[in-house]
This record gives sequence, structure tokens and C-alpha cells, in this order.
Amino acid sequence: MPIVSTPALEFVVAEASNNGVSDVLVVLSKGKTAIADYFAPDPDLESALQEKGDEAGLASIRRAGQLATFHYVEQLEPRGLGDAVAHGQQFSAGEPLVVLLPDDLIDDTDELLGTMIDVQAERGGIVLGLIDVPRAEIRKYGCAVPAPGADLSADVVALVDLVEKPDPQDAPSTLALIGRYVLPPEIFDALRGTKPGAGGEIQLTDAMRQLAHDGVPVHGVVFRGRRYDTGDRLEYVKAVVQLAGRHPEIGRDFTAWLREYVSGLA
Repeated sequence: MPIVSTPALEFVVAEASNNGVSDVLVVLSKGKTAIADYFAPDPDLESALQEKGDEAGLASIRRAGQLATFHYVEQLEPRGLGDAVAHGQQFSAGEPLVVLLPDDLIDDTDELLGTMIDVQAERGGIVLGLIDVPRAEIRKYGCAVPAPGADLSADVVALVDLVEKPDPQDAPSTLALIGRYVLPPEIFDALRGTKPGAGGEIQLTDAMRQLAHDGVPVHGVVFRGRRYDTGDRLEYVKAVVQLAGRHPEIGRDFTAWLREYVSGLA
């Protein structure tokens, strides 16, 4: 999904790159080769832009492919997020793995992933990105279960369990999981032992819960910055509007038009 002129996936790869991640594995569903093509060099187009002297256009199409070294693996059947992550075992080579879901965008002026990587390096185990949501909204998310006595106002919270989409009145907290994870290599054994759930899918949450119950430390980094949910239609449109207002080429003109348009709705 494009955010103005940039695919959401490129924003996520840029976030990884800006936080020291040099190699990115993209898990593709069957027939999604256009995603790999987007990050690959396009000699014909580059040559045409060079002949025209379009240096800005040339830099733009080269930018995505220069963010990281890309690797690809195909998920033959849609068996859930846990199954997609399991495809990364060879890629991770026994090291911790960062998992980023492109339907969650983190504003590039706010900090989350770097802090998560630092917490994992210091404390080990699983580190999750969390946001504090209104209690009525927690039913839409995986919910973190804080350790007894944990300070819920802190930026890093120790966790003991996870609950998937609880009823608000039963929720153990209002700390919701978003699409940022730093996972230890033990996650792959846990995924192999995870039975399919609803729809025959392997749930990453189930595997993380098993590790938590086995004593693997789990921490959440509470994100208080700007996040864009591109998986929700209304939130996706909000993201486009907000980022269009900051776009270096169209931002000023778009903002002027938007003010005029909104004033006409009053």
C-alpha cells in the first residue's frame, strides 16, 4: 500500500536500516514477485533516467534497493504470522531476529526499534513493542500481562504472559502489542511445537507465550510516539494525509489545499 508515493513496506525497511539492520528477509506469499522486483535494480529505467538527466528520479528509484541487503522466501500457504516467522530460521543463523509488520508504521522522527534492540541485548529473551490504548480498544489487540508489581508508567515493562484480544473488562492491562518484535533464536523451536489454531494458522503469540511459561524473559517497550495503522481503512487515510503534509515535494501545497477544503466543510 502506498503512503503518498512510497510503499508502506519501504518505510518499514528504512526503519530497520536506520536502526542498524543490514539484512532484511521478506516473506512473500505465492505470486507476490512484484515486491521483490520493487527492491531490485532496474537497469533499463535507470539508463533512461540518466539519459534524461533526471538525477532526482534516479536517486528515488535507487533508494529502496540501497536500504539493505535483501533476501526472499516464499510462504506457500497462508498459515499465519507464526509460520511466516518460522521461514526465517536459516536467515537468522542462531541470532536474535527483528520482526516488523508493515501494517504498523512508526513515524521516522520517533524512537522504538532501536530501544527494543538495546533492551534485548541487555536483558535477552523476547522484546515487544507496546502501546497503551483505551480499555475499550484492547479487544482489537494482543494484550500484555505485566509482571506482579511492574510499573506500568515505565518505558520498559517486564511481562509474564500475553492474552489475545481479551474482553475489556477481563483485560489484565491496556498495553497492546503492535507489529514490532525482537525474538531470540529459541522462538523457532517454540514455533515447531505450536499447534495450528483458528483457520489452521500458526500463531506467533502462542509460541511467545510458551517461551514465557518456560522462563524466557519477556519485556515490552511502551511506545508513546506516532504510529500509523495502515491495516485499518480510516487509519490508512489518516496516515496518507499526515505524511503528505510533510512530503518534501507536495507538502506545502497539499496543506494549503487541505486547509481550504476543510474550511469549506464547516
